[in-house]
Amino acid sequence: MNDTVDTTDLLAVTLAQTLAQEHVADIVETLNDQDDATIAHVLAELPFERAVEVLDQPELTAAAEAMALLPDQRAGALLSAMSADRAADVFQEFDEETRARLSGRIDRQTRSDLKKLLAYPEHSAGSIMTTEFVSVPSNWTVQQTLDHIRRVERSRETVYAIYVLDSVTRKLVRAVSLRRLIAGDPEAPVESVVPAHKPITVTPEVDREDVARLITKYDLLSVPVIDADEHVIGIVTFDDVIDAMIAETTEDVQKLGGMEALDEPYNEIGFVAMIRKRAGWLSILLLGEMLTASAMQYFQTELEKAIVLTLFIPLIMSSGGNSGSQATSLIIRALALREITLKDWWRVVLRELPSGLVLGSILGAIGIVRIAVWQWLGLYDYGPHWMLIAATVGGALIGIVTFGSLMGSMLPFLLKRAGFDPASASAPLVATLVDVTGLVIYFGVAALILSGTLL
Repeated sequence: MNDTVDTTDLLAVTLAQTLAQEHVADIVETLNDQDDATIAHVLAELPFERAVEVLDQPELTAAAEAMALLPDQRAGALLSAMSADRAADVFQEFDEETRARLSGRIDRQTRSDLKKLLAYPEHSAGSIMTTEFVSVPSNWTVQQTLDHIRRVERSRETVYAIYVLDSVTRKLVRAVSLRRLIAGDPEAPVESVVPAHKPITVTPEVDREDVARLITKYDLLSVPVIDADEHVIGIVTFDDVIDAMIAETTEDVQKLGGMEALDEPYNEIGFVAMIRKRAGWLSILLLGEMLTASAMQYFQTELEKAIVLTLFIPLIMSSGGNSGSQATSLIIRALALREITLKDWWRVVLRELPSGLVLGSILGAIGIVRIAVWQWLGLYDYGPHWMLIAATVGGALIGIVTFGSLMGSMLPFLLKRAGFDPASASAPLVATLVDVTGLVIYFGVAALILSGTLL
């Protein structure tokens, strides 16, 4: 047993020595392929500053599990040295026992920062901000500010933006870039080099997607987060927003696929958890498809009279589902980017109605040509009324694609109005709803055109 432990320790030491000179991204990539115990051993053997740098990377997926295996003193010191927002993310993943064990090992300032950060709602600016930023009073000179930056630079997440505070009230007055400071007169007041406009700010409750839009709109590296008294309580940096948006997009893509969003990476989530995430939506979709079977039973007499109609049911159903899924994807993305709002639903109707008619006409024409070509070439005999069958398929496609486009575009609005995530209007859900109504439209058109002939 001791030989096994010694071998593991030796391998970890060797791996740590090899990785110490690598780029931090390469270190993280290598560690993600190791088990938790090996990662813990490597973190224990890496130089302290290097270990902190590695743990500060959100891409290290097993950071919490590995830190829980470290000696308490080492784990506490690492947590205290990490950026506050990343430490909060890791601390949140600990179980209650590990939290209680390590709380006493971190310094008071880190403990206070963690308490504040973990209190903010998930997906808010407060939940992803860092409390490590550079601020100076407005009565300082440029030289004093630069000297201060040199002293605190290693303990701050970014120094590209410096926040100038009122020397008395400590309220945020202006934000100045490091570039302006370097170019300014060292003896001049810091206020002489700040931009004339007020800084762009957010409150801690603002959604992280709104923060991302501000950073994109104003081409910022960071956004200060202020409280009700206009005091800076943290900043959200562009890299934090990128990480958050990747997570948000991943959730939306998974929901669009007809399942609950995964809480962990695909390779790490347990089998039972994976089944639980997928089974619910699949069961709901199955119940929805049962309505399709009921609809077909209702039209059983028509199917017996004109069995040829069954040949085109897959084509009809898939076309309606595809058009609905297209519209849903477009509207969900437009809502997420704030290109449209709830009050724009009628504009979407006016846009999707003619779009659906044109798209349906294109598909209907293709369907008619297909039937005609097969009939003329002798590939299949649709009978003496093949032209009426072609007209039925063409007319049904126009109606179903138009309905699918309208249904797919309106469902995200309805879900958002009801307080649900529009991404829940997944393609499989829209397709299921359109399948049922598509059959009704198909046989309704067939009854209208084929009455007195096949029906």
